[in-house]
Amino acid sequence: MTQEIHGTVADGFEAVREEFAAFVSQERPDYEGQLCAFVHGRRVVDLWAGGSGDSLYGVFSSTKGAAHLVAALLVQDGTLELERKVTYYWPEFGVEGKGSLTLRDLLSHRAGVVGLDAGFTPQELADDRAVAERLADQRPFWRPGTAFGYHALVIGALTGEVIRRATGRTLQEVYEERVRAPYGLDFFLGLPEALEPRFRSVQPMAPTARQQALLDTQPTGPHTLSAIAFNQHVPGSGDLVDYANSRAVRAKGPASAGGVAAARGLAGMYAAAISEVDGRPPLLKPDTVAEVGQIQSVGYDLVARAHKAYGLGFQATADTWYPFLGAGAFGHSGAGGAQAFADPRSGLAYGYTRRRMAFPVGAAPENERLARAIHAVASMR
Repeated sequence: MTQEIHGTVADGFEAVREEFAAFVSQERPDYEGQLCAFVHGRRVVDLWAGGSGDSLYGVFSSTKGAAHLVAALLVQDGTLELERKVTYYWPEFGVEGKGSLTLRDLLSHRAGVVGLDAGFTPQELADDRAVAERLADQRPFWRPGTAFGYHALVIGALTGEVIRRATGRTLQEVYEERVRAPYGLDFFLGLPEALEPRFRSVQPMAPTARQQALLDTQPTGPHTLSAIAFNQHVPGSGDLVDYANSRAVRAKGPASAGGVAAARGLAGMYAAAISEVDGRPPLLKPDTVAEVGQIQSVGYDLVARAHKAYGLGFQATADTWYPFLGAGAFGHSGAGGAQAFADPRSGLAYGYTRRRMAFPVGAAPENERLARAIHAVASMR
């Protein structure tokens, strides 16, 4: 028996509901997920199956979108300057050949400090300050600025330390004050204990036999860049499911992958970034939107070992995932299957969450069909 589809769509978006229902009918009977979209600041899709529309899920690296929206706001304010060296804000970072790295390169995954030779404990990974302190002494895995690779579990801590040095406040505090609280977003970098009953624990992937066979053909060595970036070279460190299901992670909201959200919160944040919402002007000015969506790093990602493209902390969503979107679309996917982005050219803001880890990790294939269905209507408006 398939899950019942709940929620609403605006007039003209009925085909999106049909596409969501068609996808859910092909999923496991215990599927839980949410889909939300805004167009020019108006919510036009709000659907879910399993759980509720208010359920909160671990969104893994979609957290990076919130982290780098904060960075974009501070660049827009003039508090941060992209061409400044990181050491201007954080002098201790300059050892082991990192002294020439600019903030622009740091945000573009070009720093080369994707992890630690010795790895992190689970307690450290829950604490951005601890991660940043240890990375300051780490020798880069490539000469900074010459290549790029996904700083999967640490980019939020690196960005956050620059923000803390520049403002005297944590990234999470600035996000709460300037983004989450004013819009009442269900997207938390630090989930209050009182909201824990709304959290739905992440469920592990349940691959089919064919999918498991594909996974078995893609092992990675214990000391590759990929393994170091995901802390897999540390025995007993746990996996991504353990990470998201840790109350310590949810409570502290590490800015690389520790966020907790509903699809409404993901889409609502990107809507607020690019559009007027409830009479409030967009958080980002047009020049800032263009800056964060401009591709900074593109080509072979040394960690992902695949073609990737990044803006300033955001994925370049059109180049990396969905070529039907407009140039300058920016956002971030999450390992469990979450996806969130803004497409400034169509005014679309998209958010998707799911409870069970998707196959393949970080690329829930339903997002392509759902985003395409929404964009097809949004681009006509």
